[in-house]
Amino acid sequence: MNNNQNYSQLKAMLAISKASFRSITRSPSAVVFTLVFPLIFITVFGFLKGGSVSLDVALSPGCDTKNPIYIGMISNPAFSVQEKMDTTTQKKLLLKGTLDAIVNIQRSATDSTYNVKLYTTMASAEKGIIAKSMLEHLIDKLNLKSANITTPMAKIEQEQLQGRIYETIDFILPGQLGFSLLSTGVFGTAFVFFNLRQTLVIKRFFATPIKRPYIVLGEALARMVFALLGAMFLILLGHYAFGFTLVNGLTTFVDMVILSAIGLIVFMGFGFVVSGIAKNEGTIPPLANIVTLPQFLLSGTFFGIDNFPSWLQPVCKILPLTYLNDAMRKVAFEGAGLMDVSAQLGVILLWGVIIYFAAVKVFRWE
Repeated sequence: MNNNQNYSQLKAMLAISKASFRSITRSPSAVVFTLVFPLIFITVFGFLKGGSVSLDVALSPGCDTKNPIYIGMISNPAFSVQEKMDTTTQKKLLLKGTLDAIVNIQRSATDSTYNVKLYTTMASAEKGIIAKSMLEHLIDKLNLKSANITTPMAKIEQEQLQGRIYETIDFILPGQLGFSLLSTGVFGTAFVFFNLRQTLVIKRFFATPIKRPYIVLGEALARMVFALLGAMFLILLGHYAFGFTLVNGLTTFVDMVILSAIGLIVFMGFGFVVSGIAKNEGTIPPLANIVTLPQFLLSGTFFGIDNFPSWLQPVCKILPLTYLNDAMRKVAFEGAGLMDVSAQLGVILLWGVIIYFAAVKVFRWE
């Protein structure tokens, strides 16, 4: 009875809290998920150019470049002006949405004013509206500066070319598909092979006649079939339910599945590396997220990498997911074939060579 009266519930509670706190701080996954990941999110999204606009504009051949409108355009950082491009290429890129507008400035034959012809397309409809608004604003400023209110310096005529409408789903779905393949390849492979090793399943395999490479291939094939079925489901759901563009129908669908398979094989290499260097199961999530999180944020999953500062963009452009996302979008919306995205495939395959070389060095069977 006396002992019960002397027992302090508060001290017991504090002792439990102290022990629990020590356990949390010694857990790598707890530290990473609680501190590191939120810090990375805050830092990356803090670097985004909030509200800024970037317009890719081409000048028509023969465009007058000796006038204040042209000078105002090239002086405005919102305009990225391409001057040396033939008409056929301009129209092709405009219809794809690679260009936001084509501008042709010509001096009037009857007076000192200018005629501005603005060509836009449905593939980049919002940017076309912004381009016209910014040009009108530029002309208004020039009129005020010259105190010429009654006779505007220029008049703008807009012509919208017919083309495929670039919906949000056309940008988002390839990015989400790419990240899904990355997550499946890294997390799935890392956990499976670590658990097979820890539970001595692989050691039991060694008692059978099967050779080691076939163990890996068997597990890899199962994961590939599952992941590619998921990829096909996402593509078809996006197409039929949300209008995701598959320019060439079945051919585009097959090309996207092939790209998914190539990407998944490369990403599984990262999973082999993680499973090889992980000391215990608790270290797998932090290690895997070190691979996946930067690519999730910096590879154009939700927004183009041109939204990041110029010093950060080179980092974005070395990540394999960036090139997979880019290839997916070019194939799906622009109608590119696999040969047309050979540059992107080359970078992805180079990453595959590097990461599987590392996987061979660190992978452990026991």
